[in-house]
Amino acid sequence: MSTAVTEIPVRTMAGKEITLAEFRGKVALVVNVASKCGLTPQYLGLETLYKSYRDKGFVVLGFPANDFGRQEPGTNEEIQSFCTTNFGVDFPMFEKIAVLGEGKHPLYKALTAAQPHATAANPGEFREHLKGYGQGATEEPEILWNFEKFLLSRTGEVVARFSPETKPESSLITKAVETELAK
Repeated sequence: MSTAVTEIPVRTMAGKEITLAEFRGKVALVVNVASKCGLTPQYLGLETLYKSYRDKGFVVLGFPANDFGRQEPGTNEEIQSFCTTNFGVDFPMFEKIAVLGEGKHPLYKALTAAQPHATAANPGEFREHLKGYGQGATEEPEILWNFEKFLLSRTGEVVARFSPETKPESSLITKAVETELAK
């Protein structure tokens, strides 16, 4: 499964087609992001996490998606500008993709197949929170909301998945990142 994840074509914000194989040898956190979400402040935590561990072989990979409440309506250029201006995002960002439904990007098909269940400090709480706001909550293995996170090992194996409300600076994520970096 790891080969499939790392060999799936994706496009950078600049439109260059690559695969995640370019990041083999690094521990990567793949995140579906959105600029107009209540969780958008996580960009700051993602950038902080990236800066804290990048010299040890860690990278955050941001994939904007407009699948939840139309919270990422901008163009790729607008998204890039927003992230840089408001959160100082320096980690790699990719073109907007779909992470749900018939148009789901093959990367997210592979990620959810490899890790069908997300880890959370309080499992089910965020799903109930969304339902309380009248939002249609998906069922696993589907992506629940913006800012769901997948951790890839240095070889590209999907080793963990974290629910959207799990902040990048949480011990759940930092311990998992440190464990993978130590391998």
